[in-house]
Amino acid sequence: MATIDTASTGSPPRSGGITKEERKVIFASSLGTVFEWYDFYLYGSLAAIIAKHFFAGVNETTAFIFALLAFAAGFAVRPFGAIVFGRLGDMIGRKHTFLITIVIMGVSTAIVGILPGYATIGVAAPVILITLRLLQGLALGGEYGGAATYVAEHAPRNRRGFFTSWIQTTATLGLFLSLLVILACRTALGTEAFEAWGWRIPFLLSILLLIVSVYIRLQLSESPVFQKMKAEGKASKAPLTESFARWDNLKVVIMSLLGGTAGQAVVWYTGQFYALFFLLQTLKIDPQTANLLIAGSLLIGTPFFVIFGSLSDRIGRKPIIMVGCILAALTYFPIFHALTQYGNPDVFIAQEKNPVKVIANPDQCSFQFDPVGKAKFTSSCDLAKTLLAKRAIPYENVIAEPGTVAQVRIGDKVVESFEGSALPAADFKTRNDAFTATLGTALKEAGYPEKADPAKTNYPMVLLLLTVLVIYVTMVYGPIAAWLVELFPTRIRYTSMSLPYHIGNGWFGGFLPTVAFAMVAATGDIYYGLWYPIVIAVMTAVLGTFFLPETKDRDILKD
Repeated sequence: MATIDTASTGSPPRSGGITKEERKVIFASSLGTVFEWYDFYLYGSLAAIIAKHFFAGVNETTAFIFALLAFAAGFAVRPFGAIVFGRLGDMIGRKHTFLITIVIMGVSTAIVGILPGYATIGVAAPVILITLRLLQGLALGGEYGGAATYVAEHAPRNRRGFFTSWIQTTATLGLFLSLLVILACRTALGTEAFEAWGWRIPFLLSILLLIVSVYIRLQLSESPVFQKMKAEGKASKAPLTESFARWDNLKVVIMSLLGGTAGQAVVWYTGQFYALFFLLQTLKIDPQTANLLIAGSLLIGTPFFVIFGSLSDRIGRKPIIMVGCILAALTYFPIFHALTQYGNPDVFIAQEKNPVKVIANPDQCSFQFDPVGKAKFTSSCDLAKTLLAKRAIPYENVIAEPGTVAQVRIGDKVVESFEGSALPAADFKTRNDAFTATLGTALKEAGYPEKADPAKTNYPMVLLLLTVLVIYVTMVYGPIAAWLVELFPTRIRYTSMSLPYHIGNGWFGGFLPTVAFAMVAATGDIYYGLWYPIVIAVMTAVLGTFFLPETKDRDILKD
């Protein structure tokens, strides 16, 4: 594994407070990145509404999965943005590169605010939307590495964790800002108007944020470390080759992905985005309430990014990140069970007293996903599961003999589905309406609510549980920027650190909501999707512990 000589005293340790120039660097870099994350996460915060406007040609379950896929599309291209902009950053400088990225992000976001929906321009609407998400992902792929590298290269050696932890707060603050703007618009306009057209306002506000961000970043000078390297003629002429075609550096890239950013990413997205989707889609908590609860947990938890970043300057980056992954893996199941118990106790009690089982031949059961809006779910199993998925009712699958008509058992009561494959359209509708009504009545009698009862939600406990999830996020995310910066030499730092970061966060993390909800849809178990982040977090904890070095005392001025 490549190592960096720590004997040099470059980037010397220093005691005392932050200088005026350092404060300016941190503020300008962080504020611009906050706005960029705000743009990126607006989509995730409004995924359920966007599904109705841009994916209206398919069934409800498919529309939401499609909306999550479009959300994930922005993450899918982040590694490519890391390669493109990382190369530019290592060749022409950090400052110029993240000026380009923020312009791309701001313009792409603003266009979403004026983009016509599916009802107006048909399939062109989701196509254009996904294209804009791809542009956002490319921009973000270049943004983070530039900001983290820029700040780290201004920091004293013994305070890099503290300095870069402010960059780590930006993703959460961007999400927090997006939630606040959404809440303000929803409150001012009312739910009906907001969901009809008011959701566009937060996207359009990105124009103002773009102007502010560009102005602030124009005031910055280039990184002194990069300037020194450039003046000495030591800048890389082929950062991609040096980063990924030479094994001594490539193995560090691979291990920093699998033993670092992959686990950090799934903990991050479980604690913030998956938790939000779980409250909205599974527990059916009112959107305004869910957003307020998430915003409250972010407000309480955000200072811990800086706390753990600063702590990593004293005890190391690796132990804090590894402990965060392990704690998350061990406690996700009990925490999400508790979210159900305190967030929608009616569902929790009903599930305990009257568990739901779908008794069907697996050969009759399809995965409830219709990419083109043409599939017809008419088997007795599919009809039963479609209704349960629409209500977000947790259920267990029980195998029945071939040829058996599917049944839904709710406690001791059994509701028989029907085989609709050969029925004429009119007869199918009549039978399906009757089945829907019968199953709905049985679920209601068993205590399953259509929505969470606000009077029964234990808000302090839900907020506490969400805050614990955010604390895990701060443990794995607060020190990660300093760790990545210190793993790679100056001449290829931007490129080398950006790729594993954005593969980890773009692919392992960005696809988490989609994969997890698809796992839930396939099994009927509302907690089954948690296996995805748990397995990844455990993998990272093992590989990171045994194969990655501690770096807090390294000299990053070495090229």
